[in-house]
Amino acid sequence: MRILLVEDDRETASHVISGLQQAGYEVHHCIDGREALTTAREQSFDLLIVDRMLPSLDGLGIVSQLRADGSSTPVLVLSALGTVDHRVEGLKAGGDDYLVKPFSLAELLARVEALLRRAVGSSAASRLRVGDLEMDRISRRVTRAGREIDLTAREFQLLEFLLQHPGQVITRTMLLESVWDLHFDPQTNLVDVHISRLRQAIDRDFSPPLLHTVRGAGYVLREHS
Repeated sequence: MRILLVEDDRETASHVISGLQQAGYEVHHCIDGREALTTAREQSFDLLIVDRMLPSLDGLGIVSQLRADGSSTPVLVLSALGTVDHRVEGLKAGGDDYLVKPFSLAELLARVEALLRRAVGSSAASRLRVGDLEMDRISRRVTRAGREIDLTAREFQLLEFLLQHPGQVITRTMLLESVWDLHFDPQTNLVDVHISRLRQAIDRDFSPPLLHTVRGAGYVLREHS
């Protein structure tokens, strides 16, 4: 899942990014409010973590404008301003949760998980399945025939995208844009390598194979070849 972190304090940002990435999330970082607003409008994210005090446009301004646009993406507001009135302002501006600095990384991750669970539960299936292959998007657990499969963060993202489009031929371009956020072909075997690793993980010890190559077109996840 993709998270946009808007935080101008580099030490805080580095700490949060490291924790989120270790938890398996893909993180995009902005330090400027207006840049963050443009990024949030142009790209798709599952969650925004927004500092309240930012250059050019403050965090509540970002949230207010996104809500005015009709965006329902969950937002966790971070702030050193922690009075009841400040928290109420943050929630009224459109924030879904408000975390006061300094905070523990464990609490941040717990709140992120809770917000994503709520969002996934209201907008999409929290569990994805093809045949006996199943993914729990909240716990980030993948199993096949009841056996747990260990995936890297990128392999998880790749499988998640394929599971969201069962039976559909997915092109290299679609994968590069949706999984790697690349809007150009780097002319490498990046996709092929990760597909090969994912196929080894989900198909090598199981039958029938689920991940198929459609020659000249792309890849498809389905029960039958």
